[in-house]
Amino acid sequence: MQKFISLTQIDEAADAIRKKISIQPQVGMILGSGLNGLAEAVQNPIYIPYHELPHFPVSTVQGHIGRFVIGELEGKAVVVMQGRIHYYEGYTMGEVTLPVRVMQRLGVHSLFVTNAAGGVNENFAPGDVMLITDQLNLMGMSGLNPLMGPNLDEIGPRFPDMSQVYDRVYCDWARQAAAENNLTLREGVYAGLSGPSFESPADLRFLRLAGADAVGMSTVPEAIVARHGGMRVLGISGVSNKANLDGSTITTHDEVIEAGRVITPKVETILRTVLRRM
Repeated sequence: MQKFISLTQIDEAADAIRKKISIQPQVGMILGSGLNGLAEAVQNPIYIPYHELPHFPVSTVQGHIGRFVIGELEGKAVVVMQGRIHYYEGYTMGEVTLPVRVMQRLGVHSLFVTNAAGGVNENFAPGDVMLITDQLNLMGMSGLNPLMGPNLDEIGPRFPDMSQVYDRVYCDWARQAAAENNLTLREGVYAGLSGPSFESPADLRFLRLAGADAVGMSTVPEAIVARHGGMRVLGISGVSNKANLDGSTITTHDEVIEAGRVITPKVETILRTVLRRM
């Protein structure tokens, strides 16, 4: 049975965080597989493991430490998720997106969401960084929309618009950041699948025909919940592997983690530059 998260549960988790910090977070960040290094740059950090918070799911995936890092980055008060929660770990969509709900109740107005993704666009190569300009909510199309259940009227409307999930001003700033730092920034549509199995060659051919440029197992539910609550969203994918359209190669999670070491400095540069402009 679907477990829906109540506003009371969200507020209890937010209150537990509020008691441990003395700053007002402005920007939230979710770090994907292999991208945890950015959290180490946070100044005056306070670490709050997820297991210390009421009602909170715990990340179980290699490369996801499972804690909030709250402090300052580029002069902005930030709350960084060092490791995210995935639907395939056995959690409900309400639990997967609980961290974003908690950020909203803490007063966070913007969300930077990153992920490690498989390249579907034939021009993408491992190590590339892609600005997410739109998304395919394939999980939601099959009934796993994170907004199902009682609407939280105190946070957002029953039927929120998703025509501009990724903030156009933030996208422009990301493009400028890449240009200023001589970084190649791809752009495209991110397709969100449930996982945990990697895509078959037929899956990837379908996604290419559907207009996807990259594919992963996260981000889309978080972005939907963020927009429901009025947050401005910037999304960045690190391309960790090339599309296996003919079944000639094998994709592994170790490959994803390794690619993160190349991708992280690029993503960090872009996010830091955008933060400075805010």
